[in-house]
This record gives sequence, structure tokens and C-alpha cells, in this order.
Amino acid sequence: MDAMRGTVTRGRSLGLDFGTTNTVAATVDAAGRSRLIAIEGPGGGDEVSRSALCFWHDEDVRGGLAVEAGSAAVAEYLEYPSDSRFLQSLKSVAASASFDTAPVFDRRYRFEELGRLFLERLAPRANGAFDGLDRLVVGRPVEYAGARPDRALARRRYDAMFAGFAREIHYVYEPLAAAFGHAALLGEPATLLVADFGGGTSDFSVVRVEERGAPRRCTPLGHAGIGIAGDRFDQRIVDRLVLPFLGKGGTYRSFDKVLDIPGGYFADFSDWSRLALMRNRRTLGELDRLRRAAIDPEAIARMIALIDGELGYPLHAAVGQLKRALSRADSATFSFSGADVAIEAAVERAEFEDWIGDDVARIAATVDGALADAGVGQEAIDRVFLTGGTSLVPAVRSVFTQRFGADAIVSGGELTSIAHGLAMIAQEEDVTAWTA
Repeated sequence: MDAMRGTVTRGRSLGLDFGTTNTVAATVDAAGRSRLIAIEGPGGGDEVSRSALCFWHDEDVRGGLAVEAGSAAVAEYLEYPSDSRFLQSLKSVAASASFDTAPVFDRRYRFEELGRLFLERLAPRANGAFDGLDRLVVGRPVEYAGARPDRALARRRYDAMFAGFAREIHYVYEPLAAAFGHAALLGEPATLLVADFGGGTSDFSVVRVEERGAPRRCTPLGHAGIGIAGDRFDQRIVDRLVLPFLGKGGTYRSFDKVLDIPGGYFADFSDWSRLALMRNRRTLGELDRLRRAAIDPEAIARMIALIDGELGYPLHAAVGQLKRALSRADSATFSFSGADVAIEAAVERAEFEDWIGDDVARIAATVDGALADAGVGQEAIDRVFLTGGTSLVPAVRSVFTQRFGADAIVSGGELTSIAHGLAMIAQEEDVTAWTA
């Protein structure tokens, strides 16, 4: 059941796409058009806000710990990186039973506490868009990120995170929201496949769109999702280009034995949601003991320096820049420097596609799952709408052009289409027909 479920609203409503990488809010104006909400930040209004928090010590703040969200969090981090705690990709751990709390200086925060802090910092800068809401419609993935995602756990955490922000709170599959928004652009009946590629998940919905004026314009037919998307591609880049400089594949001495360095440290380092959490006394102590025993101690020292220097954000930026460049060109240069670590490497698109080949194959199999859930074959799909930043990766797009033909593919609003659709669904008299 949906939190505060009902059908009473046509008052103040908001669609919120709380994404792994970015968060976008939208509402519907008096003319019936969805419009994005600008969140005020250091550089002006941002319609796309980074899904991130930055903490720092401030004696003038109650409790001595200040926090900012979105672009303000990025600005605070960039000004004082070593004295900050910068957390990103929070959504990636929403369904993880192994995630209990995040250590931030001498405090620990649960997922729902971090989520509420994020919303509480964004809302006052949204020009009243969050004030007095009757209905809040929030996007959620078809399948959450993580090795063994717990949907019920994610739901409880979401309910606690969003409680009190509106009289009604509903959750809608993200690709379904994108389909609802895209249907407004279609003039003819069609069977539509929407592919939404976020930071943490790739999700698919098949929707039947009827002619304009039909009593029910859109009917969901089936869905499927997988916890593989942009962040997983980032992990492949970090694994190939960064971790070899930080000791991956190395060994250490334990009494009279030489053992492989445990892979868990490297897995956590390459995961944006866990990298910042490595900056705690216990983990840094373990790494320092490992450094003293390592055959190549300088490599482990470099890892410690990157973690202790809070350099996850610039590393994330360098990886993202490489991905974008390889979406436009056949080759690009990866460049990162920080904490006396400097890495520069030429990368061919073919190399990158080889690194992510297994991931793309699993995404393609999930498309088959969405079609099977909908009870249709690929020949029944009239149009494919691709959205989300990772939809721009050529290897991902080719999954759809090869199956459905280039003429069937449309895209646009990669970062905003879901929020637009959520806002439009929020205006439906009975939103429960769309809820997940």
C-alpha cells in the first residue's frame, strides 16, 4: 500500500525524481504544463541538483555540525575538501540490508536521516514549491541497486524519509513516469518501451498509449529493472585505470606467508556510495596496517591519501568526463590528479565497451524481461524512448537500435523527463492507478 494513499488531490502537488546522481522536482502550472523547479544555490537557480550532502564542523551551528545539499554541498566541499565529508549516490544503498549507518565525523546517520537532511536543505531554496503540499509523487526504480536488494526495506526507508512532506505520498516506477510524460507528445496510438538509465539502475516499462481523448490514455503493460547503470560503468573505469595504482593485484606479508590484498577495499573504493564512508578511523587504521605489511607500501599509501583527502568528488568528475567524451569520440584521455596521485591514460571507445560488455549484456537481457512481463514481442513495440544520462553511451543505445531500428528510437530530457512525468501523474484524479 502507498503511504497516505488516497484520491483527494488536485491541489498543490509536486513530482520528485530523487536520483542516484541528480534530483529534479517539477510541478504543473495553471495552463496544465509541467515545469521544473529551480533550487537556489551559490551560482543561482539549479533545475538539476546533485544528490549529495556535505558535512563540516561549525561551532555556530547547533550540535557543531553543519550540512548542505545539492549544488550548495558541492560548493562547500570544493572550498574546504579536506575538512568536509562529502556523500553522494545515497540512493544506491536504499535497499541494502548491509548498510546500517554512515559514519560522519563522530556521528552515524541512517539512510532515512540522510535523505531527510537532503530534502530539508533543498526545500527552503525551492521558492515555496515544497510548502503545503497535498500530494508528493516520488519516482522509484523497478529494481533497486545492490547485490541482493530488499524492496521492503527500501520502502520503509523511503516512507521515513518522505513522511510529513505532503498529505499524500505516492511512489511511481521511474520509466513509467517518463512514459506518461512522453505520451503527451504522441499523436497516434502506440505501444511504447521506455528505457530509463540512471546512476544506480536501468529500468524498463512497456506502456500502451491510446489516441488523444481516450478515457484512459496510458495503460502500463509490464516492467523490469536491474541494478546496473552509470555507476557500474564508473566502477569499471576505476577498476582499470585507478585501482592498479592503489595496490589492486598486490600482495602483503603475513608472518611467513605472502597473501593477496583483500579485494573488499578496492570494491568499496570504486563504489561512489561507499568511497566516502571509508574515511573512518577503523578503515584507515586497517589500511595503514596493510600498508606496513604490503610488498608495495606506496600503493596502499596512495589509496589512504585519496580517502583521507576526501577526493571522491574530483575522481567522480574525471570518470564522468571520460564517459561523456567516449560517447562523442572514438578515443579520449582520462586525467586525474590529487594527493600526489596523478593518472593520465588514453582510452579507446572499444576498450571501454569491452570493460562494460557483460554489464550491457545483462541490461539487454532485462529488456527481454520487460517485454515478457508485458506479454509482447519486440515486433509489437512502435517506439522506444531512451532517457537518463547513461542512455547516451553508444554501446547502450546500440542494444535498442539493433533490435528495434534507428527510426523507432527517440530520446531527450535525459535528466528531467522523469520529473516532468511525475508532476503530470500527480495531477491525475486517481494517482493510485500508476503507483508501484
